[in-house]
Amino acid sequence: MTQERHAMLCGLGAVGLWSTVATAFKVALGEMSPLELMWIAALVSWALMGILVWRKGLLRQALVQGWRTALWAGLMNPVAYYLVLFAAYDRLPGQEAMALNYTWALAMAFLAVPILGQRLTRIDILAGLIAYAGVWTIATRGAVLDVAFADPLGVGLALASTLLWALYWLLNARDSRPPLVAQWQNFSVGLPVFTVLIALGPGFEWYGWKGVGAGIYVGLFEMGIAFVLWQLAVRGISRTAKVANLIFLSPPISLLLLHLVVGEPILISTLAGLVLILGGLGLQQWQKTAEPAPQV
Repeated sequence: MTQERHAMLCGLGAVGLWSTVATAFKVALGEMSPLELMWIAALVSWALMGILVWRKGLLRQALVQGWRTALWAGLMNPVAYYLVLFAAYDRLPGQEAMALNYTWALAMAFLAVPILGQRLTRIDILAGLIAYAGVWTIATRGAVLDVAFADPLGVGLALASTLLWALYWLLNARDSRPPLVAQWQNFSVGLPVFTVLIALGPGFEWYGWKGVGAGIYVGLFEMGIAFVLWQLAVRGISRTAKVANLIFLSPPISLLLLHLVVGEPILISTLAGLVLILGGLGLQQWQKTAEPAPQV
């Protein structure tokens, strides 16, 4: 098997796993609170990443270096990001939360202006207008001329999660830690925070294997194995755009799984909004691939 083919298969594996997590979120949140789901998922992901760090011979480095960065990075992701994201999924239909979350790439482009000093192109602005027209369509559930959102707080939380995710990656642009080390250290910071929050709040309860199993699935695949597969895909491909375009396969699969497993009726407003969001993202992606290669 060639390196390119292996990278594409890893990318397809990651996208396939990410396509299932919206369903896993809704199943788990039907049994427990966002905080309890986050604690289970973080524990599983921390253990998995720890094993991988040890197997890669990175444990010594992970124990002695990078903790100053991990302190603030771990509070952003997983703590703030996933608590806000799960709160959005708890309030909104899974299809709406999932679709709104896909605007993080556009949020990153806009935030890069004040943070990294980058400039917006006309295509960036047009892509943003198209995608956020999709956000408006989903938020109003098709009543686009009505300023009353179906669930303003849920929509606000979903959009806030995209800002947190984009801000996290922009601030980590100069993070010199190996990805596995960074992920394990961030969860090493986040897990005690979740533990304290649960101990001071609802406490630990047993919700049955359905909820716990969904939480384990989220930690193992959404935060763990999918992350590793995506890293292998990005590092093994000759052009990042090839594997990046695979992410456009995820939303339709997610919608289908939410309908078949959770029983959510697929709203016309969600489909229309998702088409606009993916259209904006596709336009932005086309701009990146259409740029001429630098001369050497």
